[in-house]
Amino acid sequence: MRTDEIKFHYVSNKVIRVKDVSADKIIEVPFEEYVKGVLAGEMPTSFELEALKAQAVAARSYALIQMKKNESKDYDVVNTVDNQVYLTDEKLKEKWKDEYVSKVNKLKTAVTETKGEYLTYNGEIAETLFFSTSTGKTENSEEVFSSKVPYLRSVVSTWDEASPAYEDTASFELADFYNKLGLEYSDKVNFEILEKTSTGRNKKVKINGVEFNGRDVASKLKLRSNYFNIIQNNDKITITTKGFGHGVGMSQYGALGMAKEGYSYDKILKHYYQGTEIKKI
Repeated sequence: MRTDEIKFHYVSNKVIRVKDVSADKIIEVPFEEYVKGVLAGEMPTSFELEALKAQAVAARSYALIQMKKNESKDYDVVNTVDNQVYLTDEKLKEKWKDEYVSKVNKLKTAVTETKGEYLTYNGEIAETLFFSTSTGKTENSEEVFSSKVPYLRSVVSTWDEASPAYEDTASFELADFYNKLGLEYSDKVNFEILEKTSTGRNKKVKINGVEFNGRDVASKLKLRSNYFNIIQNNDKITITTKGFGHGVGMSQYGALGMAKEGYSYDKILKHYYQGTEIKKI
């Protein structure tokens, strides 16, 4: 294992404009440096290298889409989950301390071994959405968001069962439950599922006569996903969930599972983004 830090050598001035939300400032970051910072923010460094490489290509593709969309703005991306979490080198040194060199070298390896690579579909940059953990299958884009995207199809992802986030339980006091959902207090919770996605996530539900989008309930209650069930026990509410995130595109724990089984990063990407091709900037 090398003890000196891998250095990036920039041969172009391609930069991305990143808005640091907490500091309320915009910084210009060399593009591949940005990809490294997204890897640090979005995927554990303990993951297999091929999973990290798949994430690097997905992050690069997503960034290129945002740069195209936001040409007229004064920034391309924000550094939060609203786009992709990006961590600066300064934050990584503070976070990792003595482990900085070994961890950043692993990320830089993933970036350099996929340098400039991004995904396309029919010649256009693919919008490579990703998330933590599926419910055993990913989601069709139109069942979660508004539009049907041909490469964001539901695929099997059974590797996710090994994720620590595969199943979760959240508990609420009854009054707090109603408060978070903006509902009037009642001794009895009437929970009804009106519509599910093809994989079993809640698209529409009704709680005490009020209709909700399943993702809105998950957001208001800070649940890990909209695959949930609500159980009342007197003044206590228990909600069990499966999966973590919106479920569209690449599952990160699925990518880890595939990498552990020997799949290369390009095979991982082509599984989760159906019909795409890898191109190079």
